[in-house]
Amino acid sequence: MSPRQACLACLQRNPAATFEAALWVAAEHDASVQPEQILRDLNDLQLQVSASLPMLPVSELAQPLLRRMTSLGFQQDEFHPLRPHAALLDKVLQRRRGQPLALALIALELARRLAIPLVGVNFPGHFLLKVPGADHHLDPCGGRRLYPADCRELLGRQFGPQIQLTAEHLLEATPLQMLQRLSRNLRQLHTSHDNDLSALKDADRVMDLGPANASDYLARAVIYQRLDCPQAERFDLEHALLLSDDPIQRLRLTERLGQLAVPRPSMH
Repeated sequence: MSPRQACLACLQRNPAATFEAALWVAAEHDASVQPEQILRDLNDLQLQVSASLPMLPVSELAQPLLRRMTSLGFQQDEFHPLRPHAALLDKVLQRRRGQPLALALIALELARRLAIPLVGVNFPGHFLLKVPGADHHLDPCGGRRLYPADCRELLGRQFGPQIQLTAEHLLEATPLQMLQRLSRNLRQLHTSHDNDLSALKDADRVMDLGPANASDYLARAVIYQRLDCPQAERFDLEHALLLSDDPIQRLRLTERLGQLAVPRPSMH
């Protein structure tokens, strides 16, 4: 079974093995990564975290768990420009630095093992966590409580004050959505570091996890353009055109398709 197949198989379990699936994403980029060994090694981190948790009901232990992770060195990676290993879980566990989603995936796995209720929230620009039923969210980078006003402020810092906070921004993330978001993050990071073959793996995985949107097809078309694969680029541009509901983007895609050479029919 390939790393991609193993990743997808993890997500088909009931319940889904989200953390292990993310490890197989790392293994797809580095053959030396051994997810089974990392899962065993995580026992040590679990013991370090659980040994210092306060004697509280499990429903109140999510924030202490995140604060304990911070005290052990887990922090948001602030290096600029951000590198791919900020999203690869094996590297995040080694360096204890990562993107909010990567830190959240580790916290979610520890919470699962310790029977602490905690779910992921697909907040745009900065992945969040939440205890089901709580009136606040939690920042995976330190455990700060975020109430609605804090979420509006965070959204404004990410996208500008014109974006209004809606209930859709605070929906619980499914395992598939988390792995697709992780793959999109890696696609962007690998592309920005000119590692087009790795970016293509991530772009393909986004499609496998599906459903893909116009931006996903457009991002992969850019990778194919850089790899000089015009037929594959055309395929993705055509799909982006079908999915796009932005008139300006549709016009630009139509112009770009017109600039691509028409593939010659094969001779038989």
